[in-house]
Amino acid sequence: MSKTPNRSRKQRAPLDIRSVAARANVSIATVSRTINRVPTVNAKLAKRVWTAIHELGYVPNTQARALGSGRSGMLGLVVSEITNPFFPELIQGFEDVAIENGFEILISSTNYDPKRMEVCIRRLLERKAEGVAIMTFGIEQPLFEQLAERNIPLVFVDAGPDRPGVSLLKVDYGHGIRQGVQHLAALGHRKIGFISGPMRLHSARSRSAAFLHALKECGIAARPEWHVEGDHTLEGGIKAMEKILECASRPSAVMCSNDMTAIGVLHKAFRVGLRVPADLSVIGYDDIQMAKVTIPPLTSIQMSRVDLAKAAVRALKEHIVEGGNPQREYKIDTHLVVRESTAYPPGAMSDLKSS
Repeated sequence: MSKTPNRSRKQRAPLDIRSVAARANVSIATVSRTINRVPTVNAKLAKRVWTAIHELGYVPNTQARALGSGRSGMLGLVVSEITNPFFPELIQGFEDVAIENGFEILISSTNYDPKRMEVCIRRLLERKAEGVAIMTFGIEQPLFEQLAERNIPLVFVDAGPDRPGVSLLKVDYGHGIRQGVQHLAALGHRKIGFISGPMRLHSARSRSAAFLHALKECGIAARPEWHVEGDHTLEGGIKAMEKILECASRPSAVMCSNDMTAIGVLHKAFRVGLRVPADLSVIGYDDIQMAKVTIPPLTSIQMSRVDLAKAAVRALKEHIVEGGNPQREYKIDTHLVVRESTAYPPGAMSDLKSS
């Protein structure tokens, strides 16, 4: 025997802009202007509208909003990859800050693939992104050219074209790396290696140059055989450390261009029986969440994803909002976070006891 539907249950009326207007006791026009974020709406009325939207669980039609207002309320975020934990953490920070400022986001990952890059561009243009943050740590020229043709505000990391509508997030790589080298030097290390990122990236070249400069400041000789190019992956860190271990002598400390590389170094050190930090001190870069739970917890140079996100959204918002006066450059600070992967070099304590 089939069950008959419960006719006594009231069918819920579909929510629309009229429902919100009735709940907030305002006009439909006021609701529309509030949803479209028209700045002339009275702040108290706007608050009532958003409260009603929240209470009713109403979801505005963003596509209709874009058609009506000519604005999408959408920011694009382009990253190189999402396998490196740095980028998901950056995406989360960007989304949080964008939502706080009344924007939605569209995320694209190029994975260093030109074809993927074309798909990213098409999606951003189809969705009428009002501004795009290109957080790839290196200009991908075809990406820039297609977006620039449409006068879309852009934010780059480190370097970008000098033209209206473009802002730069200038990361102070030198400060954090200097702190890292000085930390190792203060512990007594004089044999320090470095594993860079892919040298085609501006950020990798900047970090490598900052490391060499910091060594010179501390009066420590650079050893080219201990300066190895990696690829910012765990596997790349393992391979780079293998090259260093093949040298006639090995460093007492290794600094890495990112944390995933450093985790690869920790893995390789464990496999060959090197104790960190007793036999080898290791410093990473980025200070991803995983750095706190490696064994041992990783000393790392922090580059705040929240600072990057806030600066990127602020720059795009100032470009987009009429009358905005965005800065050309936004400085991003770095600093050393000391944990348990760094200590005195091997034999240092016995030397102190015998002296």
